[in-house]
Amino acid sequence: MSLAPEYKKLTGVAHFMAAATYSAGGLSRAWKEAAFRQEVAAGCGLAAVYGWLGVDLATAVAATILFLLLIAVEALNTAVEEIVDRISPEISETGRHAKDLGSLAVFCVIVANSLLLLYVVGRALI
Repeated sequence: MSLAPEYKKLTGVAHFMAAATYSAGGLSRAWKEAAFRQEVAAGCGLAAVYGWLGVDLATAVAATILFLLLIAVEALNTAVEEIVDRISPEISETGRHAKDLGSLAVFCVIVANSLLLLYVVGRALI
C-alpha cells in the first residue's frame, strides 16, 4: 500500500498546459538570478549588434540557438545550485564540485556565443 496520494497522469492538451505552467514557473524563478538577467540583457545586446550588421539567416538562427542553449544551461545550473544548497547546506567538496561543474557549463556556452560574435564582427570588418 502506497502512502503517496493518487496521481493521474495528464495527457494531450492538459499535459501541454501543465508543462507550460511549470516552464513559466521556471522562468519566474530564473529571473530572480542576477546572472540570468545579465545573460538576457547580453542576448538583447547581441541581437541588436547582429541586426545592425545585417547577418544572414543562418547566422541569426545559430545565434538564437546559442542564446537559448545559454538560457537552458543557466537554468540547469541554478537547479543544481538549489539542490546542492537544499541537500547539503554545509560546505562540502562534492557540493562545491557540482556547483563548479555547473558554472563551467555556463562558461562554455558563453564562450560559444562570444566566438560567434567575434566571427560575425570579423567577417563584417574584412
